[in-house]
Amino acid sequence: MINERLPKIWYGGDYNPEQWEKEDWDEDVRMFKLAGIDVATLNVFSWAMIQPDEETYDFSFLDEQIDRLYQNGIYTCLATSTGAHPAWMAKKYPDVLRVDYEGRKRKFGGRHNSCPNSPTYRKYAEKLANKLAERYKDHPAVLIWHVSNEYGGYCYCDNCANGFRNWLQQKYGTIEKVNKAWNTRFWGHTFYDWDEIVPPNALSEEWNGDSTNFQGISLDYRIFQSDSLLDCFKLERDALKKHNPAIPVTTNLMGTYKELDYFKWGKEMDVVSWDNYPSYNTPESFTAMSHDLMRGLKSGQPFMLMEQTPSQQNWQPYNSLKRPGVMRLWSYQAVARGADTVMFFQLRRSVGACEKYHGAVIEHVGHENTRVFRETAALGKELAQLSDSLLDSRVQAKVAIVFDWENRWAIELSSGPSKALDYVNEIHKYYAALYDEKIAVDMIGVDEDLSKYDIVIAPVLYMVKTGYAEKIKQFIQNGGTFLTTFFSGIVNEHDIVTVGGYPGELRDLLGIWVEEIDALPPEEKNQIVVKQQTGNLSGNYECRLLFDIIHSEGAEVLAEYGSDFYAGTPVITRNTYGKGKAYYVGTCPEHDFLTDLVKTICAEKEVAPLLNVPKGVEVTERVKDGTSYLFILNHNEDEVEIDNCKGTDLLSGNQLAGSTALAGYGVMIIKQ
Repeated sequence: MINERLPKIWYGGDYNPEQWEKEDWDEDVRMFKLAGIDVATLNVFSWAMIQPDEETYDFSFLDEQIDRLYQNGIYTCLATSTGAHPAWMAKKYPDVLRVDYEGRKRKFGGRHNSCPNSPTYRKYAEKLANKLAERYKDHPAVLIWHVSNEYGGYCYCDNCANGFRNWLQQKYGTIEKVNKAWNTRFWGHTFYDWDEIVPPNALSEEWNGDSTNFQGISLDYRIFQSDSLLDCFKLERDALKKHNPAIPVTTNLMGTYKELDYFKWGKEMDVVSWDNYPSYNTPESFTAMSHDLMRGLKSGQPFMLMEQTPSQQNWQPYNSLKRPGVMRLWSYQAVARGADTVMFFQLRRSVGACEKYHGAVIEHVGHENTRVFRETAALGKELAQLSDSLLDSRVQAKVAIVFDWENRWAIELSSGPSKALDYVNEIHKYYAALYDEKIAVDMIGVDEDLSKYDIVIAPVLYMVKTGYAEKIKQFIQNGGTFLTTFFSGIVNEHDIVTVGGYPGELRDLLGIWVEEIDALPPEEKNQIVVKQQTGNLSGNYECRLLFDIIHSEGAEVLAEYGSDFYAGTPVITRNTYGKGKAYYVGTCPEHDFLTDLVKTICAEKEVAPLLNVPKGVEVTERVKDGTSYLFILNHNEDEVEIDNCKGTDLLSGNQLAGSTALAGYGVMIIKQ
């Protein structure tokens, strides 16, 4: 439970009363009550209002808002407002301003515009967090601290350059170890003094964002920038905790956001929260994967859905409305996968600047007679009734997919073999196959204990960090099934190739040697020819992108290539290792192959689907005190028939047995 003072599924969102006149505030509260909203996120971008100059702090407005809401039964998620520094600070202390990738010094403007290594920014951010905690540490309305907002963006200023050098000294100890880790004898890059090292950007080692001359330098800089921003979060978190350790602290993450290593961040947060903004064409499976990833940051603990839009967004190329029922459906998708809150950005629509067309619970018309408000109010009523059953329940999975940000950065920084290789897409392909088969999945980092899983899948495990191969070996030897793919086992954590043949440290457990890697344009295809039926695998399938030329060193060859000069050589292998098995997929297969593959592997380990349902219907489960709550979500516009439904639907109260109809965009939560 996030905070026992409000033991229910929290319902609310971002509220910016400072953007409105006093006569609007009472109307807001009236409508919040109608919608069942009980938590408002305040103070997200109010630093300039709270601190108009270097010495002055004025909390009178915030006092009034927190008290007014609490008197009406609405609690506060209190932000520290450090996501955008005030204009006076940028004017007086320009070291707070970032230097961009092109080497240009930023002016005041936008948000996330503060250098994370600026002494000025850190000083005043920590000071503000301290003052907020001193003032509100015992306020009964404050349920949780919300530090900053959607951390992100890199800086390349002199403060960051100095910070990078200090970070490298702490990580490596000596300049000689840095040179070895980065292979600086290539192109005569040997460093003899720390201050010879400069940030890798468009003025030095990089171009086009992810193209670099030295992968090791660029990889370390990404780790350093993620760590720098995390240090800023920890600075504020510690200031808040000093005054009242009981109030949980979070900051809102952004799913598969590229620039920050969220597994590191999850360890430092009391509860993970994130902002869910799918595009009009985002697959439902990708959103589900993102929820599972956020849940995985703290080993399966419930998370907060901090932001979603109740209607439409404003910053994507095509900002379509959520069709009637879809906001409710997607809210329950979050709850189904571990969310203990449903919250929106925003509660009232802004009238100016770039988010004025971003959807809200209260639209510009200003009253409750809108489709969006009616749907919001209906959902609020339902969630209030569900809380006792679902709150703090857990998702349970016997299958895990490994996701590693450093591995992702290294792949994207690689100068080959294919610009079409996208780590997140490859992860999603395997996830989508399991999603379609209604198999529960945990998204895990490389630090996670593997012993609780029957199957672990690590697509494109390019980087094998120190000790991880042994961890995988132990898992397989004890009876687990492991699967990895092409372009795996290639480098260590410094992006230095493991010599002696691909896939490096994974070679013996996989029982193969990859001699070469062919890379073809995405439109060119080869074939996976199954030698003899294995489980659901039979016949021929298409494959593309990368093609490992494989020699078996004891592994069973399940399938071979169908064409090109490596026709008839292995492409899919399975190796017995101890009590378990290790699969290798040497290419990028079509979806049908992955579906048949996961069916085969899951059947071998007796991992069964949660329920057999029509296409476009999502199924997942939360468990609490031995009771199962089965979520069935229809992402189809049309009604579908669900068979073998047994139990009580918590939403309708109906007792189900046998077959039942589920409306388009409909939801059932079956207590079993």
